[in-house]
Amino acid sequence: MSAAAILPWILVFPVLGFLVNGLLYLASHSKLGGKDAPLGPHGSHGGDHGPGGHDAHGGHDAHGAHGGHGESHDIPFAAVHTWVGPLASGLSFVASVLAILAWWKETGGKSEVVATLWTWLPLGENATWFGGQPLSVDVALRIDPLSALMIGFVTLVGTLIHVYSVGYMGHDPGYGRFFAYLNLFMFSMLTLVLGANLAILFVGWEGVGLCSYLLIGYYYTKDFAADAGKKAFVVNRIGDFGFLLGILACLAMFGTVDFTALFAKAAASPGTYAAGGLVTAACVCLFVGACGKSAQIPLYVWLPDAMAGPTPVSALIHAATMVTAGVYMVARMNVLFRISHQWAAQTLGENASVLSLLTHDAAFLVAVVGGLTAFVAATIGLAQTDIKKVLAYSTVSQLGYMFLGCGVLAFSSGMFHVFTHAWFKACLFLGSGSVIHALSGEQEMTAMGGLKEKIPHTFRTMLIATLAIAGVPGLAGFFSKDQILAETFVSGHPVLWALAALTAGLTAFYMFRLVKMTFYGEFRGPKEVEAHVHESPATMTVPLWILAGGSVVVGFLGIPEFLLPGGNRFGEFLAPALPALPPEWTPHPHHATHATEWALMLGSVAIAGLGILLATRFFYRGSAPWALPERVAAAFPRAYRWVRNKYYVDEAYDAVVVEGLGKKGGRLLWEVDARVVDGVGVHGARNVTVGAAHGSSWADATFVDGAVNGVGETFQSAWRGLGRLQTGQVQGYALTMAAGVFGLVCIYLILS
Repeated sequence: MSAAAILPWILVFPVLGFLVNGLLYLASHSKLGGKDAPLGPHGSHGGDHGPGGHDAHGGHDAHGAHGGHGESHDIPFAAVHTWVGPLASGLSFVASVLAILAWWKETGGKSEVVATLWTWLPLGENATWFGGQPLSVDVALRIDPLSALMIGFVTLVGTLIHVYSVGYMGHDPGYGRFFAYLNLFMFSMLTLVLGANLAILFVGWEGVGLCSYLLIGYYYTKDFAADAGKKAFVVNRIGDFGFLLGILACLAMFGTVDFTALFAKAAASPGTYAAGGLVTAACVCLFVGACGKSAQIPLYVWLPDAMAGPTPVSALIHAATMVTAGVYMVARMNVLFRISHQWAAQTLGENASVLSLLTHDAAFLVAVVGGLTAFVAATIGLAQTDIKKVLAYSTVSQLGYMFLGCGVLAFSSGMFHVFTHAWFKACLFLGSGSVIHALSGEQEMTAMGGLKEKIPHTFRTMLIATLAIAGVPGLAGFFSKDQILAETFVSGHPVLWALAALTAGLTAFYMFRLVKMTFYGEFRGPKEVEAHVHESPATMTVPLWILAGGSVVVGFLGIPEFLLPGGNRFGEFLAPALPALPPEWTPHPHHATHATEWALMLGSVAIAGLGILLATRFFYRGSAPWALPERVAAAFPRAYRWVRNKYYVDEAYDAVVVEGLGKKGGRLLWEVDARVVDGVGVHGARNVTVGAAHGSSWADATFVDGAVNGVGETFQSAWRGLGRLQTGQVQGYALTMAAGVFGLVCIYLILS
């Protein structure tokens, strides 16, 4: 089969999984009178957890009573239902592999293949808008190096998370609903990355936003989960508004939303579209959307609260799907960002101020926001004690790295970090879920410790993933993060490089703080919990080992050229996704000497090593792992309080946006509506209308009716007068006739 024929099947299987899981869940739901059905023993692969499942209260993974199995009539349903979700995701992965192989065979990986399914919005062949060009939007799928990369790791990592979820959610009463949402999430993300135009990409974009709302608020009966879901939905709507404006700007400029046509027009005449900052404005709008979806300053506040959902959801959102969508979109639209950068360089010259660059160069704006987000999120992660919150802020920080890479026009480096990050972050999140699973729902690291012997598979896999994210040489994070640091330095942004390098040290520190507090020392939780600590089942540990293995080996796809000529296979693979621009619009490539590259790499290693050593010193040798926050708080109370409370950004948003613009603004609008709109407008118009009606009534009664009545009375008076002449006496009539004749004779005589 051709690649175009296979592409739709990548989407079909998750949709089928969504439908089957949803129908089975609804069937069970209705059978039990509208209540979630607990699964029977055949459908349960987790530990001895009750129907409450994981993550059920207070932001913690909560477990109900032990042994909460369902009744016997639920067993056949559970046995059939258990593997529908993972099977659908697995078949989508197989279809992705087949599509990639077919595409490679057809094009050698050098061009795209587009499968047009049908025309969605035919707007006519005789259009008078956008230069009089015909406009139509097709439901079309596109595979090229960038989308091939995304569908490969999204379906693989997503399938592993599905398999893990079988064990983790085995006793959850909403098991079918969970997998229906999870399959729909996969479908939406795959639609996003396979879309051949901005319209289809936007459909997938909104789909992952909807699914994040459903999955973050999965425990919808809990206020904290429902609030977290709404927060994610609302914050993303703000970003989506910017993204939609960017799409409309592209449509207005290029007359199309199709990627192939849009990029061809932009590359053919970049000066025309860059004039006046049009491309820059469009790129800024697109980046606003990316900030919302990929949790960048100032729209990052929703992602840490996304921990309210089940841990597999956190892994899927943070590693393989939603948060990478913004980075993917910026990389997909790389032509426009490169044009914006070159237009700013031509317009401003070499000595432009930072403020001028921020307002003229959309790529520089991406780099600055990414660098700041990486640093700010890393500092917040230093003071968190909830294991999932540490990983959440770690994700925000790593996303900042990805945007930093794209912002310095190293799009392949940014996407390489997307690829490597998916492996070790999925491993870390699923590992944290295994820890929570073992501790009956506990998430506070201050109540952990001494677990490395009790849950060895979880410990070893999380240690490997932690070494990878810390940037230890030879592991995936080292290669991808080092590329971004090197590209940032040689592109002429030493301040951003220093910020990113410092962030790398902070990352190593807080991640080893997590490992030390969780697995080393003595157990600090309740004794009854310690007695039941156990390793997770194979459905959970096997995916962990596969992800840990990926965290080791995938980095070797992007070995720097100075270490191994021709070793950067990843960059070569993605190169066709970066269309060529005219020479005068192509940024000059930055090259560093081997000595500089070695110095940057060794400096990166030293910074990561320093972070690891400091964490080991503070959290293991001679001090209780949980004591450092108190010591730091005592030494630097104000700084620690700010970091611990996440710089009070959430509180500021609540005060300004929710309470200020929301509640107080709503009250103000109500007053304006009641006093101005209703008082002056509605009631004023009513009073004028009533007054006019009274005046009209008086005029009608006085003049119109008066005139009519006057005429009538005049005629009546005349007839009454004439009536008095009708006496009925003949002599009177004769006298009147004689008088008349006499009068006529007189008139005749006078006139003659």
